Amino acid sequence: MGEITETRYVCTEEFHVADTNGTAFDIVVLGGGSGGYATALRGAQLGLKVALVEGGKLGGTCLHNGCIPTKALLHAAELADNAREGAQFGVHSTLDHIDMAGVNKYKDTVIGRLYKGLQGLIKSRAITVIEGWGTLVAPDAVEVNGERITGRNIVLGTGSYARSLPGLDIGGRVMTSDQALTLDWVPKSVIVLGGGVIGSEFASVWKSFGADVTIVEALPHLVPNEDEALSKAFERAFRKRGINFSLGVRFAGVTQSDDGVHVSLEDGKTFDADLLLVAVGRGPTTSGLGYAEQGLTLDRGFVITNERLHTGVGNIYAVGDIVPGLQLAHRGFAQGIFLAEEIAGLNPPAIIESGIPRVTYSEPEVASVGLTEAKAKEIHGADAVETLEYNLGGNGKSQILGTAGFVKLVRQKDGPVIGVHMIGSRVGELIGEGQLIVNWEAYPEDVASLVHAHPTQNEALGEAHLALAGKPLHAHN
Repeated sequence: MGEITETRYVCTEEFHVADTNGTAFDIVVLGGGSGGYATALRGAQLGLKVALVEGGKLGGTCLHNGCIPTKALLHAAELADNAREGAQFGVHSTLDHIDMAGVNKYKDTVIGRLYKGLQGLIKSRAITVIEGWGTLVAPDAVEVNGERITGRNIVLGTGSYARSLPGLDIGGRVMTSDQALTLDWVPKSVIVLGGGVIGSEFASVWKSFGADVTIVEALPHLVPNEDEALSKAFERAFRKRGINFSLGVRFAGVTQSDDGVHVSLEDGKTFDADLLLVAVGRGPTTSGLGYAEQGLTLDRGFVITNERLHTGVGNIYAVGDIVPGLQLAHRGFAQGIFLAEEIAGLNPPAIIESGIPRVTYSEPEVASVGLTEAKAKEIHGADAVETLEYNLGGNGKSQILGTAGFVKLVRQKDGPVIGVHMIGSRVGELIGEGQLIVNWEAYPEDVASLVHAHPTQNEALGEAHLALAGKPLHAHN
């Protein structure tokens, strides 16, 4: 769910809302994003009576103005780069122009198909969908437009919104990702405030579309939550692409006119561009929803839970972006499944945050799972950790694709692999195996003995583990 701007109650043809008449549900879910709808689907699958309250569209931020639309733009950006750079592969193609109306039509078609599929899934599971903004009014009840919906268990999944900085107003040529996703023109120049996942992905798209891009990041590195080796390699790759960035200096202010924006930093530097994208993270949508009034503990707007996502009040649970930690759709989805099984009494294992894969879908991509080298040394001690980097220069498929990068492994000495970190084109598709390696506590020797298909980028994971197991082949280790 996004920011709450209105209260409404609508019945649609897709979802006929039955008169609840005070009937208690097994689960009432507040919010139909990745965490909320996963709770509802799995709960219904387990035979529980479920009500799902959503004031916007099912699928939430991820489907409508997050994961899916941004990745559609990134795919269009990849095609633009391919057309522009075809000659190096012997294909003499040229890029005529970017038709943003066509790009947006393609993007919206993808969203529409997935949205229709999700609606069908919810309908097929006999989940009672209540359209409208809900408020928590008791440990066992949510109110929607004056109607009280009672549940033996309440799951809060109200999602997040695009944050700004204090005193930085959004409007006109100063925008968040919400407005950027609806642009019907390609800016000639853009300042991106924030070098994390969202900022880096938009910077990548706009550069591919032909814009002059500058990223402003107050922390010392781009993608600052990643292993430092990946951050430095990412910066080199962006620099090579002609994406400019300013690191380690805070934003001071912006003015705008009909012609563009004028951005100033605390060190006195200034930048001018057509637009300023504010990509400083996402905040939890919890204000004004009755959470604090019902005794829930909030920290900077986030709902505090234990490892089993229980809030400490009644049978109230929280899921997804409102729970401190990684704000990722697949995290919320997994938490939703976990909660449905927890409520059904199946006692599922708690989700380990470090075992959740993370991907930045820019060019190049960054993908990781497990502990960074710095975090591993903090937890286990510097002498108890070893690392290895395998360069994609030794990987046949990466050479075919023309991408640079590497796989970095972090392991406990004489123990399992506890971190997999990758940078390069398409490496996000490799993180599935990385997740299995880390979460199943595999030793390098375990992975080295597996046969990886040739030629694939997936081989890079096999080669990296061969090297870490002491028998490097396509590597100088």
